[in-house]
Amino acid sequence: MGELIRLYDWSTTPLDTLDQWPSSLRTLISMMLTSRFPMLIFWGPELITFYNDAFRPSLGNNGKHPSSLGQRGEQSWAESWPVIGPMIYNIMAGGEAVWFEDQKLPLYRDGQMGYAYWTYSFSPLTDDSGEVNGVLVTCSETTKAVEGIQKLEESEARFRSLIEESPVGTCMYAGPEMRIEIANRIILDYWGKGDGVLGKPMLEVMPEMIGQPFPKLLEQVFNTGKMVEQKAARAELSVNGVLGVYYFDFSYKPLFDSTGKVYAILDTAFDVTKQVLAHQKLEEAEISLRGAIELAELGTWSIDVATNGLIYSDRMIEWFGYDPAEHPYQEVIPILQGNDQERVSSAVAWALNPESDGIYDEEYTIIHPETGKKRILRAQGKVVYDETGKAIRMNGTAQDITMQRELQLALESEVQLRTEELAATNEELAATNEELAASIEELEASNEEYAVVNTDLEEANSLLTRSNNNLQQFAYVASHDLQEPLRKIQQFGDILKSQYAESLGNGIDYLNRMQLAASRMSTLIQDLLAYSRIASQREVNALVNLTEVIADVLNDLDLLIQETGAEITVSPLVTLIGDAPQLRLLIQNLLTNALKFRRRDTIPVITITGQLITAEQLPITAKPARWAQSYYCFEVSDNGIGFEEKYLDRIFQVFQRLHGKNEFAGTGIGLAICEKVVTNHGGVITATSQPGQGATFSVYLPM
Repeated sequence: MGELIRLYDWSTTPLDTLDQWPSSLRTLISMMLTSRFPMLIFWGPELITFYNDAFRPSLGNNGKHPSSLGQRGEQSWAESWPVIGPMIYNIMAGGEAVWFEDQKLPLYRDGQMGYAYWTYSFSPLTDDSGEVNGVLVTCSETTKAVEGIQKLEESEARFRSLIEESPVGTCMYAGPEMRIEIANRIILDYWGKGDGVLGKPMLEVMPEMIGQPFPKLLEQVFNTGKMVEQKAARAELSVNGVLGVYYFDFSYKPLFDSTGKVYAILDTAFDVTKQVLAHQKLEEAEISLRGAIELAELGTWSIDVATNGLIYSDRMIEWFGYDPAEHPYQEVIPILQGNDQERVSSAVAWALNPESDGIYDEEYTIIHPETGKKRILRAQGKVVYDETGKAIRMNGTAQDITMQRELQLALESEVQLRTEELAATNEELAATNEELAASIEELEASNEEYAVVNTDLEEANSLLTRSNNNLQQFAYVASHDLQEPLRKIQQFGDILKSQYAESLGNGIDYLNRMQLAASRMSTLIQDLLAYSRIASQREVNALVNLTEVIADVLNDLDLLIQETGAEITVSPLVTLIGDAPQLRLLIQNLLTNALKFRRRDTIPVITITGQLITAEQLPITAKPARWAQSYYCFEVSDNGIGFEEKYLDRIFQVFQRLHGKNEFAGTGIGLAICEKVVTNHGGVITATSQPGQGATFSVYLPM
């Protein structure tokens, strides 16, 4: 207070003592001088400047203090007076108080001109008479806060720019509700939702995410502050209204505020759907290739040109008795038969020569280092080149052709033997030519007799044609005319039982036996016709899925399966070439046979399995109708009554039964039909069994 009074020029005012100041002003000045809030007064007509110690830091060093104390406002605040002066004059003229927040004002301090930001209010001050005679300024400098906000806004702008210009899909989820605060065009295109998603919770605009792992992962990152990354994550997205499956590499990175608390999550994502689908197709192709290699019983090998390293598949290791483990391929050469070593080495070198076509195709004999067994292989390979045309690898396959070559040698030996025999026979033929010439005359004399024989043959052919026609007519009669009387026997028997049961007395038993015999006769005719048709059908050239055929048969037998309570297990089977109706009849008869010959008080358990085998794995007693390198074996096993294997030859013959017709119904033709179907397909059927221990019927069909 003393310094304020001392600096004031009291000669300019009649108030020569502090006691003569207005009481309200004295109170305000006392309060202002002790206040820690920056305050300033413009007083009197000349707007003399007063301020407290809390205001002084805003003036800087070597600035306005203390020269501004007691000066007129327009002098002490000349640089900012064009802005604040009109407001002060307005208040002095009776205007209302004003308030400004973060106002930018020019300010001279610290020896230089600059700008500062202020939040301040201008309020009128009255003297004891109630007249406005000054202006109270309460203020706070907000320069650092405003500049901090500006820097933050610039930082956020740069952050937004980085997200929007990012070469990968990027967005920011804010708050626990995962509100989409920022998202660039790439990720918006991934979502297929447009700009309307901004500012909305993620699950509101993408409800298809409910039930998928991503919302829980976001919640986990928000709660733990730990980043989450995944590769090729599967996501179901409704893009432009169409729900589809996509794959993304993504990361959820937490963003922290100044207190270390997670306030948002940065999501970066890259669409790898094409790569994943391509990889899946490649894996499927590799699986198919491996299946084909296994089916063809091939071995695979690869030579690294740079290192001469050699890699073998398991089959090659078994054949050679040696695992190269990427050792130089030359180390394998000694395992080859001596006269093959130089030829094979030269063939590999030539295939790798830039002037060759890169094709390698050689046959050679290997000698197993432990067993000494010889094996003839045919190896084929193709060189792989880099973008400059340089050979980098040769990949290939090998096939064991030992059996084929042995058969070829045996055939050549047989041909040689037959050639020698033919030469000897030619000599004998030359000697008999004279006899033949003499016989020609006799043959010519016999031509007339042969003409008569030809006439007889033509008549025989005509008779055979009529016989075939009669056979077809019999088949028609059997399938139509013979069935009709049997149906009438059944119908008339039902009428007699329903209308004359009391009159017939004990005759009912004879009537029942008559109807039963008619039913058996009808079944026998149907089975004979089925067997006849199977015997005449030979074309088996369509693709048949055995799994689908079995499913159809099980559907037809559904009622019988339910009645018996049978438990049937079916393994996946293959698709092969055959005739679907015949194979369906085969499987139906085998399943019906298993359900028929079940043990009393025992739930029938039936298992159907299948596997691919080689010709060498066929049972010794199995003689298929057509030879092949591989066969598909499917088996029907049951836990029924079984049979003694000494009757194995009988069960596949027509009308052969091992049990009485009163014990188990049937005509004895079902298994004969099975045998005929399998023979038509070039295969063989056999069975194994023990009485009371069930039976297994094995069907071998050539592939």
